[in-house]
Amino acid sequence: MFLFDNTEVAFKYKSSKDLSRSYFIFKYLLNGYISVIGRKIIKLFIRLKIPIKWFVKPLIFKQFCGGESIKKCEDIVQKLSKYNVKSILDYSVESKINKSEIALTFKETIKTIEECAKNENIAFAVFKPSAFAPISCLEKVAEKKNSTETDIIFQEFRNYINELCNTASKLNVRILVDAENFSFQSIVDSVVLEMMIKYNKEKVIVYNTLQMYRHDRVEYLNTLITKAKNENFYLGIKLVRGAYMEKERERASLFGYKSPICTSKAETDNSFDLAVELCVKNVDIINLFCGTHNEESCLKLITLMKDFNIEANNEKIYFSQLYGMSDHISFNLGKENYNVVKYIPYGPVNEVMPYLLRRAEENSSIKGQQGRELQLLNKEILRQKTLK
Repeated sequence: MFLFDNTEVAFKYKSSKDLSRSYFIFKYLLNGYISVIGRKIIKLFIRLKIPIKWFVKPLIFKQFCGGESIKKCEDIVQKLSKYNVKSILDYSVESKINKSEIALTFKETIKTIEECAKNENIAFAVFKPSAFAPISCLEKVAEKKNSTETDIIFQEFRNYINELCNTASKLNVRILVDAENFSFQSIVDSVVLEMMIKYNKEKVIVYNTLQMYRHDRVEYLNTLITKAKNENFYLGIKLVRGAYMEKERERASLFGYKSPICTSKAETDNSFDLAVELCVKNVDIINLFCGTHNEESCLKLITLMKDFNIEANNEKIYFSQLYGMSDHISFNLGKENYNVVKYIPYGPVNEVMPYLLRRAEENSSIKGQQGRELQLLNKEILRQKTLK
């Protein structure tokens, strides 16, 4: 049997009711026109302040989120651990970028780091840099259009990130820094590189995220490898394909610069695979976090690990998928003793809706993703029926 076809392993943690809910969500709520209409209705309800929690929480929220608080995620974290799948708690409330909201997000992120230190089933902490400064300010800094005001805000931004990384270092917690838009990713890269040089002297604590749909990221990875070797620090690298493709192309067209995005999916796939290979070849100085729902990419990484005699459970390499998606990858890898983590978003239902809507949109646009999920869910539902 092909590794990722074993649905008994993939869905063992789900009840029959959970399976039916997942099937309904992927077949109807994330399907083409229904998905588009549904997202528009939910956005309208949010704008008009019409209650949606009664509908969203038992369906979409329960499928893709762990709970409304760290405490409410405990049962899911424990359940996943029984199948050798670890967790990452991702506070997915999108900050309104005022000082009180930023302080609240910072405080909550510190809590996730502390929870990670206490709970062996939580493998990493994570944060999104844009939660700690207005994007408009970060874009001005990236474009070198600084002012006294932007300089002050940027210094506060840098201080927040340093404090998060410092806390992670003190508690021996690995921390992932999510990727951002091209328009200010260079600023994020520079700050995260500073943090890696500072906190990754003895081992990897801080990870930067490279979106491999950008045509310059393989070159950037090579630059990082050279710098790490020359300056004696370790690299934490999280690889993803990317989440802002259409938005990036539209912005490039609007502002008249060359699109940073690869011209085709094949080019993106090739960049991703090249980056994975570079990380494995330099595993003496790199810890790799491979965030992908692509079966072929996972299989290629498995092959590379075998070629380089890297044990399945070597702590330097992790696979990751989003909670509620690609269980056939996560749980089958876990069964084979590979290091796997699920990204588990959490937060109050109404406040994580922007995140959930974006995820629904991304999921609908991934070619073959929805069909593959449905095929495997249907296969497991039928398998269980034959046993009754």
